[in-house]
Amino acid sequence: MRLSAYFLPLIRENPAQAEIVSHRLMLRAGMIRQSSAGIYSWLPLGFRVLQKVEQIVREEQNRAGAQEVLMPTIQPAELWRESGRYDDYGKEMLRIKDRHEREMLYGPTNEEQITEIFRSSAKSYRDVPKILYHIQWKFRDEVRPRFGVMRGREFLMKDAYSFDLDFAGAKRAYNKMFVAYLRTFARMGLKAIPMRAESGPIGGDLSHEFIILAQTGESAVYCDKRWLETDILAATVNYESDLEPFFQKWTQLYAATDDKHDPKACPVPKEELVEARGIEVGHIFYFGTKYSKPLNATVTGPNGETMAVEMGSYGIGVSRLVGAIIEASHDENGIVWPEAVAPFRVALINLRAADEKCCAAADDLYRKLQLAGADVLYDDRDESPGAKFATMDLIGLPWQLTVGPRGLNQGVVELKDRKTGKREELSPEAALNKLSAR
Repeated sequence: MRLSAYFLPLIRENPAQAEIVSHRLMLRAGMIRQSSAGIYSWLPLGFRVLQKVEQIVREEQNRAGAQEVLMPTIQPAELWRESGRYDDYGKEMLRIKDRHEREMLYGPTNEEQITEIFRSSAKSYRDVPKILYHIQWKFRDEVRPRFGVMRGREFLMKDAYSFDLDFAGAKRAYNKMFVAYLRTFARMGLKAIPMRAESGPIGGDLSHEFIILAQTGESAVYCDKRWLETDILAATVNYESDLEPFFQKWTQLYAATDDKHDPKACPVPKEELVEARGIEVGHIFYFGTKYSKPLNATVTGPNGETMAVEMGSYGIGVSRLVGAIIEASHDENGIVWPEAVAPFRVALINLRAADEKCCAAADDLYRKLQLAGADVLYDDRDESPGAKFATMDLIGLPWQLTVGPRGLNQGVVELKDRKTGKREELSPEAALNKLSAR
């Protein structure tokens, strides 16, 4: 994509209403624009990141054996009355009526809807186990939406739901999602630490939240420093096998949120304990028959008995993750995207748009990078070099490939690693080979 044709409305100064780094940088980098309090439009650059995050989430859910569905944003109130949550949920739920005065709601979550889908179709113990998920927009009318996409009213969420015959089956599903979550966040370049959590309004008695460390995190967290040395992706995972050893391995290292941490009872010596700030990026729950019983989601067991299915739910804030990644990966000049979620992989910069030799070399590299399958944003604008470098540093693409008259006279271009700041001069062919090989 040529930057001269790209819709990238940058903001030079920090917006006054933005309180945290990710909100400031997403606004400045032209990723989002506020529509109303806590509700945002996603512009081309931001939407590309959102789609990449969503795709990684989808791939890991599919790998774990979950099956994708798509449920509506608008749900009937009677379903929530069956579960007993319609009056209990509070003002965060947006309640509406259609033209026939039927009570509806904009879904803040989907336990009721998915349970209704399951109960209308599953009849026998042979119909379980199942894990169904979808990626859909949700709405919760927060009292004070703030921090941009980190705590908005409308947000994109992946929520999965498991259905099993007994606790043993439900725990197997829980373990699958537990491992899938660790892999999902690791693929995005994040170190997500599972911590025991309260289930809150979802219900249940087994719950973990996945928290990434960031200086600007919402809450204090404590963990064994060995957590920082773990490599989740190094382990080979077979989702058809017993994953309890994985669960035990990744929960035996101490990790606790502020409300769970007791300094006097902490088993980790102070010098081995990391005290940091954290951001929640995912939450998983086992809640047994909390929804299946009131909603009559039952199957006939192997001996002909009627059994309420055991359930769990598993959420990832997809749009929230975009902000969380920025909170964990930025510097004084802007965003530093991990390659897996970067909107473009390569920033190609033509330092002298009026120079025929520079344009020819940059155009040639642009064409060859595209043919090699590299995602390129080509700055072909007639702007100063300083403005071009500032733009590319702000939007944080992993690699910056710079073509300038001085370098071309010496037969070289400059390649910069945005994360480390390391620069090297290479021939155009060597730079192309290096970028194409990754």
